[in-house]
Amino acid sequence: MNQEVLKRPRLRTSAMIASFVDADQPTRPAPFGHALLELAQERPDVVGMTADLAKYTDLLPFAQAFPERYFQMGMAEQLLLAAAGGMAKEGFMPFVTSYAVFATRRAYDFIHQVIAEDDLNVKICCALPGLTTGYGPSHQATEDLAILRGIPGLTIVDPCDALDIEQAVPAMAAHHGPVYMRLLRGKVPVVLDDYDYSFELGKAKLLRDGRDVLIISSGLMTMRALEAAKALAGDNVDVAVLHSPTIKPLDDESILREVRRQDRLVIVAENHSVIGGLGEAVASLLLRNRLAPKFHQVALPDAFLKAGALPTLHDDYGLSTSRLMGSIKSWL
Repeated sequence: MNQEVLKRPRLRTSAMIASFVDADQPTRPAPFGHALLELAQERPDVVGMTADLAKYTDLLPFAQAFPERYFQMGMAEQLLLAAAGGMAKEGFMPFVTSYAVFATRRAYDFIHQVIAEDDLNVKICCALPGLTTGYGPSHQATEDLAILRGIPGLTIVDPCDALDIEQAVPAMAAHHGPVYMRLLRGKVPVVLDDYDYSFELGKAKLLRDGRDVLIISSGLMTMRALEAAKALAGDNVDVAVLHSPTIKPLDDESILREVRRQDRLVIVAENHSVIGGLGEAVASLLLRNRLAPKFHQVALPDAFLKAGALPTLHDDYGLSTSRLMGSIKSWL
């Protein structure tokens, strides 16, 4: 047997426990819950609502601190979103949590009709986006962005790390109107503190520059893009990373500026299906502006994904740092 295979750490098979975070990576526990708790201390209109998932969406710190402002609606996502709309009409600002598959697939019509059509101030924060659980298609929200991008007036956020989440929460509260945020939960990596970064709703940020490749990324794939860029520098491949935490509205100005600035391989990296996410949004933007760079997507396939341990699945589906590096080298 190959010695490299023998040295690999034994992966845990419990799909909800296995993490995409490297063992030596700094993390922060429940950044969403603590950021919401801090916000609620200043905003008495903030309420927390969930569908039986306070512990698993990091809403528990808020629920424990403000039990009178916490509403557990049971396993009824349609009721959850409809009630959130009602609370918003009464002047409250609901922060609603669930798993992304349940909010987008089961309660889409309630987001569309009850919340978005009336431009209500509801913030929908959903865990397990894309391939962040190994429980298979029933729990893997690989198409949530494709489902929601077409809703008029809905802002969509895909944060990279704990710092992004902590700063996104008050920014979402300052923005009037419905927001959907893909939520990383539990022990969330801390990445962006090394890049003089600050979250701005609707803005992409150039985290590092490079002459050979431009990676436009969101969510956890920004973390992977930065890791790949550091490693590829040793092979004299210079990689720029443009982090786009707001999927809608897209920061057209920043993306177009970076693509036009020099002739580089352009890659969009996202933790979402190749259909209907950031990659297609960027491709459409470039074509509308008559730009045709060498363009590739790193994304999940248009398929129902396997169940298993996350490190293995990320490697199988091309989201791991090593697979991203291999793709970049092959395209160059």
